[in-house]
Amino acid sequence: MQYNPGWNNSSVNLLHVRAVGPGDTLHYVWSSIGAPAVLLVATASGTSALRVNWTRLLSPAPAGAIWIDPPSSVVYSTAVVFTKVFEYSEAKSEEELFYPTYDLADFSWDSVNHTLNHTALTAEFMGIPATDPSGSFSNGSVAFRVTAYEASGRDGPLPSLLHTANSSKVEFVLAGVAPRSNSSRFVLEVATVEETGVTQKLRSTRSIDDEYTPTIFETLSLVAESQNGSSALGFLQWKATAYGSRTPRREDGIQCRSQGLQEANWTLPVSSIVRAYFGEGVGSTYTISTINISFGGEDGKVYQEKRYLSW
Repeated sequence: MQYNPGWNNSSVNLLHVRAVGPGDTLHYVWSSIGAPAVLLVATASGTSALRVNWTRLLSPAPAGAIWIDPPSSVVYSTAVVFTKVFEYSEAKSEEELFYPTYDLADFSWDSVNHTLNHTALTAEFMGIPATDPSGSFSNGSVAFRVTAYEASGRDGPLPSLLHTANSSKVEFVLAGVAPRSNSSRFVLEVATVEETGVTQKLRSTRSIDDEYTPTIFETLSLVAESQNGSSALGFLQWKATAYGSRTPRREDGIQCRSQGLQEANWTLPVSSIVRAYFGEGVGSTYTISTINISFGGEDGKVYQEKRYLSW
């Protein structure tokens, strides 16, 4: 794990996580320059290296600022961007009232350097809106907690997901943010970037007997497949639950729904590392898909009481 490689300033965050095999490397690049995002690049070389042109990356035109050396070693690249948090209330009349959106590209983010743990392989991106007219964030924050793994196993905290040494975990946390109504629900918008010829599919598997997360029967996977092959190139996987506690137990579960996968017809918000790596062709040369993950029980009350949500 390297923080801001080649740059001595902690006013912006770029975290490079490398998983090196005998003849290949996985590069995970996490960043909160613009909307929080992760870039995943798989290479067929055990010595491939991440290169960053910082002057260009922090300029208004970051295209070409991030690349992998040698470029010929890249076999697959993709990105996931956490774009927005929506808040809405369900009125008695069944109408949904949406509040002004929290656009994560407009947040200011703490230095990840303070939270980087090279032993546990964890780091945390924590942010608040640059302007907060409603005061909802006076005691609150949004965070993305990142974990890398050295071996296969099962995660300790619920929902106890399986992982391999190739996977990384990201946990979305809404803590202390004051809801703007008595029946607020929150929705996280997640965008993915795929090369032409790669299709995204949302898969759901159900299993009745899950000793690791009792009562949560559904696992969802956003899987990227090449059109001419059936093997998965990459995936984003989660259990259909969130939790209302820092040390989650079964009774802290918050219902979590996925609202369909859609091909986005809008240009990606300015997430510098995505533009920096994929160039200005994002949206034409590459396919952008979005999925909304919504949180709330039947009555949406768990968050109201705990002021804490983790997914």
